[in-house]
Amino acid sequence: MTERRPMLRPRRRGLASINAEIRDGIVPAAGRLARVPTTPAPAGTAAQRNYRTIALIIAFAFFMEQMDATILATALPTMGREFHVPPTHLASALTSYLLALAIFIPASGRMADRFGAKTVFRLAIVLFLTGSVMCGQAHNLPFLVISRFIQGTGGAMMVPVGRLVLLRSVAKEDMVNAMSWLIIPSLIGPIIGPPLGGYIVTFLNWRWIFYLNIPVGLLGIVLVTKFIGQVRGEAPAAMDLPGFFLSGASLGCLLFGFEMSSRPGELHRALVLIAIGLASGGLYIFHARRAAAPILDLTLMRVQTFRLSVIAGSLTRITQGAQPFLLPLMLQLGFGMTAAESGTITIAAAVGSLGMKWLAPWALKTFGFRNSLVVNGLIATGGYAVCAAFRPDWPVWAIFGVLTACGFFMSFQFTAYNTIAYDEIDPERMSSATSFYATFQQLMLSLGICVGAGALRIGMLATHATTPALPDFTLAFLVVTAISAAATIWHLKFAPDAGDRLAGRAQVPAPAKA
Repeated sequence: MTERRPMLRPRRRGLASINAEIRDGIVPAAGRLARVPTTPAPAGTAAQRNYRTIALIIAFAFFMEQMDATILATALPTMGREFHVPPTHLASALTSYLLALAIFIPASGRMADRFGAKTVFRLAIVLFLTGSVMCGQAHNLPFLVISRFIQGTGGAMMVPVGRLVLLRSVAKEDMVNAMSWLIIPSLIGPIIGPPLGGYIVTFLNWRWIFYLNIPVGLLGIVLVTKFIGQVRGEAPAAMDLPGFFLSGASLGCLLFGFEMSSRPGELHRALVLIAIGLASGGLYIFHARRAAAPILDLTLMRVQTFRLSVIAGSLTRITQGAQPFLLPLMLQLGFGMTAAESGTITIAAAVGSLGMKWLAPWALKTFGFRNSLVVNGLIATGGYAVCAAFRPDWPVWAIFGVLTACGFFMSFQFTAYNTIAYDEIDPERMSSATSFYATFQQLMLSLGICVGAGALRIGMLATHATTPALPDFTLAFLVVTAISAAATIWHLKFAPDAGDRLAGRAQVPAPAKA
């Protein structure tokens, strides 16, 4: 198929048509100004079919990532026994992956603008597959951590570049539907991951967990080559190397500092890393205020909907990041379940997530973003608080039901966050915004693992135990739940009409009568 730059076609209404009705049809297209029709494309047009196709292809990469992450969480106790380390120390394998995401995501947008989305996307998949093969060959924890970091380097480019392509191909009023199409296939990964990982660990070998990525990744490369356009910026900004190193040092030291603080005898090293991370972060802020094009554009936080989505979403993602780490450990160490049994139960959250995707557009259009985030956020947080009360005598169907509800409501929350964040972002800043948002998204998921591991460690110190017990998991779930509950303060700061055009609630004013 001949490659073409999708934004050059006048009939296609990309995200570049933001507020086209009030801009009289003058919108950026592939970095230049072009006049396009302001009337929405009718249902079933090629433009609408195209964004669904692109969303499904990008979701293939998300599927691979999500399946890998959920399978690994189920296998942690088994891997800990083989590596002769406590299961809680395997948090570093999860953290190193997310650390790579936090470090390299800021550069992903500029790489896509400079080298083209198709080129960067394919390279990302190749790196992810290379890391997967290395993980399958790991025989100790340090090698596994390095291999996961290489995986994360590929993942750092896959997710934001894919989202950027979609955002530049979707009309603003179609954004909620587009995000739902993007997320639905990627939710199959969490559904398949836990039970598949459990059965692999129980009946085969945990190394096959990583080898499963190979056929999925190869198929993804073929689809990207065939269908994804070579979207890039007309005049991409130069790489901000000082900002890249300062932001990477800050994020890396902070994450590993928090993760090490949960290990016995590592507190002094953790404090040194945290101090270096804070100092590097301060230097980056000083640098960003003077740089012409900083790698993380802090001025984006002046945009209200973007700022509130980043802050509230970050608090909620701490809870979401901790849950896949805490739950399999609790079911296996606290309940005595096998990996296969715990994997079968933990698919519940993914099942609930899949169900919400069909209702999100209707709910946001009916109730609006602000009301939905406030009410749904409290319900979702309450669901994770119930997880703190899980005990071995609970019926399996009750645990499954609670986790399904948690996934249902949390899925809606993240769909809303990921959409409202771009409500007021100008098209020319979309690349910077997606990189910035994805960086903090992954940073908070990483921090969630660290917070969960740290809370377990505090509970273990109180009882002088070497393995976490059920009361320790109760404490950990309550700690991360309290953090996400604090997001309500920021939900209330959204304007009542925030995101109305995204949800299809805003009406185009009728022409004034003469």
